[in-house]
Amino acid sequence: MTVHAADPPAPLVWPLVSSSKTEIRTFNGHTNTVTDIVGRIGTPPSLIIFTEGNHLMVLLGEDIVGAFPTWAKSQPRYADLELGNVVVVTLPQPVVVEMVRSRGIAMGNLRIDVSRASGFYPDIVMGGSEPLRELRKLRIIEPQARLFSKNRGLALLVRKGNPLGIRALADVSRVGARLAQPDRVEFGGRARNRGVIEGLIGKAAADAFFAREVEHFPGRLGITHRDVPEMIARDYADVGLSQYHLVSHWVRTFPDRFELVPIEGTERFPLSIAFARVIDPLRPYALEAFEEFFFGRARDIYPKYDFARMDDDKYGATLDLE
Repeated sequence: MTVHAADPPAPLVWPLVSSSKTEIRTFNGHTNTVTDIVGRIGTPPSLIIFTEGNHLMVLLGEDIVGAFPTWAKSQPRYADLELGNVVVVTLPQPVVVEMVRSRGIAMGNLRIDVSRASGFYPDIVMGGSEPLRELRKLRIIEPQARLFSKNRGLALLVRKGNPLGIRALADVSRVGARLAQPDRVEFGGRARNRGVIEGLIGKAAADAFFAREVEHFPGRLGITHRDVPEMIARDYADVGLSQYHLVSHWVRTFPDRFELVPIEGTERFPLSIAFARVIDPLRPYALEAFEEFFFGRARDIYPKYDFARMDDDKYGATLDLE
């Protein structure tokens, strides 16, 4: 009798944010694919936003970046703006800080200069308080930012069908599941996750929960919103721990590969993202238009993507960065 080996787990192939309207060669697979810089390089940018990737599903969707040019054309103040090339960088917060500090980033053999001279330089930076304070120390952004989103805490990512029967935190250690979570380069992400889990189930149970964490795997990028689902898909780990809206996004993107398992009580530990203006931006008119547009709708749009709805006194509130 011939025994056929099972097919190896397949890598994830991320869908493009938008398809090109021209007949150009496109690399769209699990290699030679740039997933976290959206826009056209070589064409003068209309606006550039550097941001962490955990809210890319909202920012890059039809409700925000997709709707911005049409909204601007409907406004007499902004009707003459050319907004055909809004460029968005959705990389981890430490990477965003480092690419501004070091004035560049390399993607394989390609180096992209990040400078005012090159034109590839942010007008807006969105992120958490720690990375924004780092950029403020460098005098890149203004001394105050504005809060615009709040998450729903953490959730678990499991394979479709939940073969290990993981329904709660205690099940992870009970079945000896291998755990995937953010890379160590994230701004306090791992320590924050640990604090949340200890706050929910205590230190001893948290020790058991994290006992079989898988910290490395071949090809790890250090990009949470790519690495964690890849680890589950490629069978390097059995369960992933990440922010609720990210897990929800992975399940919506790959409904045949993943399921979400909620964590009771985790909404008590929310994180927020803020909007910061770059000092002396290269495209101030477009920045002004986008800020007006964004804060006019973000509060209602983000909950549609499994973020929490912000209270009146929190939405748009000032975050002091000094």
